Amino acid sequence: MYSPNFIVEAMLKPETYPEPVSKIELIQTHISFVFLTENYVYKIKKPVNFGFLDFSSLKKRHLYCEKELQINKRLCPTLYLEVVSITNNSGILKMGGDGEAVEFAVKMRRLPQEQLMNKLLQKNKINDQIIDKLAAIIANFHTNAQTNPEINTFGRLETIQTNWTENFTQTQKYINQTIPQEDYDAIQQKINTFINKNPSLFEQRIADGRIRDCHGDLYSSNIFVADQIYIFDAIEFNDRFRYSDTASDVAFLAMDLDYQNHQALSAYFIKQYITYAKDAALSLMLPFYKCYRAYVRGKVVSFRLDDPNICAQDKVAATKEASAYFRLAAKYALGL
Repeated sequence: MYSPNFIVEAMLKPETYPEPVSKIELIQTHISFVFLTENYVYKIKKPVNFGFLDFSSLKKRHLYCEKELQINKRLCPTLYLEVVSITNNSGILKMGGDGEAVEFAVKMRRLPQEQLMNKLLQKNKINDQIIDKLAAIIANFHTNAQTNPEINTFGRLETIQTNWTENFTQTQKYINQTIPQEDYDAIQQKINTFINKNPSLFEQRIADGRIRDCHGDLYSSNIFVADQIYIFDAIEFNDRFRYSDTASDVAFLAMDLDYQNHQALSAYFIKQYITYAKDAALSLMLPFYKCYRAYVRGKVVSFRLDDPNICAQDKVAATKEASAYFRLAAKYALGL
């Protein structure tokens, strides 16, 4: 296997690319190297294995590149272009060249970063008209998304309970760091009571065909508002994170809008989605799934406190952010 540094060094050279390139930017996440040129984005998966995600072999990275392209073309057919090989010919790496394939990348059309929805929200540039279009796109996407007996199992009560048990187990260590003991106990009590009292609600969601192959990561940081609306970066690495009640997808974006103090836009989004999707029963599930999404965000941000590569200042910021998500989760729990 070629080292990630060897690949990165090559990808920072203009001659590696098939088109003329004068400027290359590198953005890193915990699972990807993302290279931005003037017109395109090339996303390479890191050789990591976190259990729920396994990119440890070249074969798996190739497989998940193809899967990322496939599932994201559902909502962004013109943004996601192709999977390209990075080849080694006598020690020289080329994108799509001759020789042995040493890595693979998802190639996308580049859009201006300032047109990301989360950045536009900060400038109060998202209005009801945009929210209405977004609700219509998501409702149509959910209506046409795949469902089958296997996908339906992810809407069963035992699966929902397992997800919550995992959340509570993984956040015990953060009690009185990012989540007060009283909020932890109150949320757990409210969630368990709701699940125990409402098994028919979950069964009805399955019967109504509302468990679908969704997006899985539907919030404003994964939406471009440009010449059209692009909802990108659906989760490809684990089907369990996409197969869900459509209410969970809707709740993520609604929660995200609430978190950013755009409660009016959140309420309008829900109203329009329910109209377009003809899903009045969604409102019964929304506080539950909003709580779930806020709690998961609090958990994920809390994980940063254990990252040795994060400085003390960033950990202070992470503590503040995680605490805010947990407070929001506690607020939603009160409505159950």
